[in-house]
Amino acid sequence: MNLALAFLALLVEAVAGYPQALLARIGHPVTWMGALIARAEAVWNEGHLSFPRARLRGILALATVLLVTLSAVLLIDHALGLLLPALAALAVKAVLASALLAGRSLDDHVTDVAEALEQRGLKGGREAVSRIVGRDPATLDEAGVSRAAIESLAENFSDGVVAPLFWLIVGGLPGCALYKAINTADSMIGHKSERYLAFGWAAARLDDLVNLPASRLSALWLVAAARLMPGADWRAAALAALTDAPRHRSPNAGWPEAAMAGALGLALAGPRSYGGKRVADAWMGSGRREATAADIHRALRLYRIAYVLQAAVIGVMAVIVALVLFWL
Repeated sequence: MNLALAFLALLVEAVAGYPQALLARIGHPVTWMGALIARAEAVWNEGHLSFPRARLRGILALATVLLVTLSAVLLIDHALGLLLPALAALAVKAVLASALLAGRSLDDHVTDVAEALEQRGLKGGREAVSRIVGRDPATLDEAGVSRAAIESLAENFSDGVVAPLFWLIVGGLPGCALYKAINTADSMIGHKSERYLAFGWAAARLDDLVNLPASRLSALWLVAAARLMPGADWRAAALAALTDAPRHRSPNAGWPEAAMAGALGLALAGPRSYGGKRVADAWMGSGRREATAADIHRALRLYRIAYVLQAAVIGVMAVIVALVLFWL
């Protein structure tokens, strides 16, 4: 049943996304989670605490956020099962789950960067890429803007599409919602800054853990997509993922970034600047560093093939499981 739910959620998200009218009227599930996390952080994270005490407070705050999220989603999930026929409940759950996927919005935002570079030059590209990455846009030239957009596409394919789908299949709607709560907490309080180094420790470590399966799986989808895309190199994608990803400062981000870099003949990641501080990171892939807007469009084509390929595999698996259950 969860495979069918994942396939339908992907279909709904690809076709409709999250309507802007609904966003303006009621917000988004991730913003609701963010408000809860912000409230917990304001209450629990007092500046004078020792490191062990702040870390314990962070664990308790995260546990509270996850418990509230799980309770709310379990209530909705159970109510739908009681009030609606099975197929109708499945359809409603798919619509709800689609709000926890970010495939369409990711495509839109990265496309905006490519079009801004082409139409408004470096200034427009910097402005557009600042909406999707945390690095200092003023330090980026055209190649830096292009690489940042492609890296964001690769990493968020894992975090925003593959991971929530994985946990949707494993744990249904509650599993997917818990993943999004963990991922949102990491993005808000998982930074290695003085304020969050101790308090956000649990969020950062748990996010690393829950993203382990999807990061490797996302690299696999990108390698498979490169096999189908003319001009892409699937062997280089696989080699880069296996050899370069372990050298990335993140235990997860390097896998899709390296696979994307290898497939397109690029070098991604490397040293970059965040908040005025230079971060030294290994290069993913051994290709050229001079990326352009054309490379962003190529990366988007690879991403779309991987997205469709993933949906097709999930759909086929759902049909196989349904047939097996029917004949048992």
